[in-house]
Amino acid sequence: MDQVKEFADVPQEFVRDGVQFINRCTKPDKREFLKISQAVGVGFLVMGVIGYVVKLVHIPVNNILVGGS
Repeated sequence: MDQVKEFADVPQEFVRDGVQFINRCTKPDKREFLKISQAVGVGFLVMGVIGYVVKLVHIPVNNILVGGS
């Protein structure tokens, strides 16, 4: 009987912790949202540039190694 009660307490505790977490969280204001969006945009840009440079370097190196005709 104790195992059944203990098994039933786990979801209740999870839901209670989830509700506390949601209540503690706040939405970002406009300034904070713009800052986060700007950081994400710069990250995308940097990753794109890195990918482009790697591809740009990889093509000639691959031709040298493979010995393109």
